[in-house]
Amino acid sequence: MSKSKNNMAANNSIVGMLLEATNFACIKHEHQRRNNPQQTPYINHPIGVAYILWKEGDVTDIAVLQAAILHDTVEDTDTTFEEIERIFGTEVMNLVKEVTDDKSLPKQERKRLQVEHASASSSKAKLVKLADKLYNLRDLEKATPIEWTEQRVQEYFHWSRRVFQGLKGTNQKLDQELERILNRHSA
Repeated sequence: MSKSKNNMAANNSIVGMLLEATNFACIKHEHQRRNNPQQTPYINHPIGVAYILWKEGDVTDIAVLQAAILHDTVEDTDTTFEEIERIFGTEVMNLVKEVTDDKSLPKQERKRLQVEHASASSSKAKLVKLADKLYNLRDLEKATPIEWTEQRVQEYFHWSRRVFQGLKGTNQKLDQELERILNRHSA
């Protein structure tokens, strides 16, 4: 096979892997909506996180992009880690596991653990978390979620800064953008 055919086959494989993760996440998040006034489809979020990684962070690692697309499936749907591993492999499953909160814990404990675990996360998991924070903060700047007070919005920005401190240094472009947003909301 010629070199250009090899490259085309490799590119097709990568595109297929991204589409498989996207389709899986679309099915899993099918009936979910974001908690914004527009009630946008939830799937916009994980696709947006992957897009931020690729477009703004120059991330091309397929496992990181797949994990970004799948990052909320275990936390927010009936998806299991075993299912992720069977379909997408051990590396993607491990990344999803690293960024998944344990929903059996109280919300404040989950938030505390995110701050505590941020600096110990793998660099690939940190990338997903950086893009996730960036997406969520941009969303928060556009519209206040339903039933959120201004105080809760400010608390979210403050907490996000604490998580960001443990993620810094993984991707300069994403770091700079997060820093800009957080600085606009520092108290």
